[in-house]
Amino acid sequence: MNWTVSKRLDGIGEYYFSTKLREVDELNKAGKQIINLGIGSPDLPPHPDVVKALQEEASKENQHAYQSYKGVPALREAIAAWYQKYFKVEGINPATEILPLLGSKEGIMHICMTYLNEGDQVLIPNPGYPTYTSAVKLAGGTPLYYELTAENSWAPDFENLEKSDLSKVKLMWVNYPHMPTEASNIDLS
Repeated sequence: MNWTVSKRLDGIGEYYFSTKLREVDELNKAGKQIINLGIGSPDLPPHPDVVKALQEEASKENQHAYQSYKGVPALREAIAAWYQKYFKVEGINPATEILPLLGSKEGIMHICMTYLNEGDQVLIPNPGYPTYTSAVKLAGGTPLYYELTAENSWAPDFENLEKSDLSKVKLMWVNYPHMPTEASNIDLS
């Protein structure tokens, strides 16, 4: 049998951060001592009390099963409370409006696979998180980039976007704080 890669991967290319991490690794191996300010992976072990608590929980007989796909209710309730406290977002239903994920890529891919069909267009910020483009293409959508500028505090220029033909646009990616600029003073009201 001749194994070939799926056509849906045409034009996707290697993930941006995968390329960068490999380059950093190669530079480190060459003795350059590169400090990685990228992904934010912990470089210190957890506090011993955390390790102890994890060990205690892992040794309980009722802790060895698959978790609910929606996550633990206490976690979802804590997330809702956090949004209320820090962003004054009221009325979030933890049972139906919060879904803990392994990471952002999982959620972005699920959204694209759920809502996009071949030919649907998606507005993606530039600069923006490279995963938006990859997930949109994998789901058969077409990326349409909208420019973000420092002059506009890295916020979308909605007036300019409204002048465009948005008839095929099905999704628009906007995130807060903005990735990669970390702008958190965006007023989306």
